[in-house]
Amino acid sequence: LGLERGSTAKEALDVIVALLEEHGQGGNYYEDASSCHAFQSAFLIVDRNEAWVLETSGKYWAAEKITEGVKCICNQLSLTTKIDAEHPELRDYVRSQGWWNGDSDFNFSEVFSLADDHLACCSGRESLEKQSGDVSAQTMIDVLRDKDSGVCVDSESFLTTASIVSVLPQDPSFPCVHYFTGTPDPSRSVFKPFIFVDDVKLVPKVQSPSFGDDDPAKKIPRFQEKPDRRHELYKAHEWARSLLESDQEKGQKLMSIMLDLEKQGLEAMEDILTRTEILDPAEVVDLFYDCVDTELKFFK
Repeated sequence: LGLERGSTAKEALDVIVALLEEHGQGGNYYEDASSCHAFQSAFLIVDRNEAWVLETSGKYWAAEKITEGVKCICNQLSLTTKIDAEHPELRDYVRSQGWWNGDSDFNFSEVFSLADDHLACCSGRESLEKQSGDVSAQTMIDVLRDKDSGVCVDSESFLTTASIVSVLPQDPSFPCVHYFTGTPDPSRSVFKPFIFVDDVKLVPKVQSPSFGDDDPAKKIPRFQEKPDRRHELYKAHEWARSLLESDQEKGQKLMSIMLDLEKQGLEAMEDILTRTEILDPAEVVDLFYDCVDTELKFFK
């Protein structure tokens, strides 16, 4: 909703905190409501000119404006004493709870985290800090694929559902380029380029099937059946995953082909981002469509 209603990073932040104030947060990990949780959501909100880190606890929040270097968000709060915007009642609330006496510096993560949780945060931060000043799309892809650090998760109970890397040039004459996997586990997925333009070609092969009024989410009582929401690319990806596990030689050969396809996409986008002439939208209306189509052909 922040992306939909805000035209800048700050406007998106304002949308999110207004919704927090009105509705609070919390809910289900799964659509059948089998796992409900309270949330302390974190957001990294970026436009061409500025970036904000927004961290929350219930309706309360704090935000830091990022002007240089690298920044991560993860499953632990990271904002400390550098706060550039906050809920107007934040400090009165934590003082009333006895979590802060008002004499020491206000540290958001210390106040809202469980004991010692705020001491260790983003597992990808160290990787990024080593690359600070030389972060590319490929750098981010490599970080998102890092299983050893815990950034990339793949297990029966929890997995990295899909991944995105976005390049947002500060010069508005250059397009923003986004790389989507559209499939789980980035270590086995292909990052495919997408550019927002008018009349961009839709890609049904990465859209979950529509069940209309027969959707178990709409029927009363709800979720008496478990719908199969897998799209065509997801099904092909699952087949490739089974191949990787059952036949290592064939699986590695397929993975090599897919990574070569990804490399071609990265090089083509680098060319677009370094051109002097303005991009013709007609060049890229079917960019993502063609990439998905090519990926599916290799899987078959």
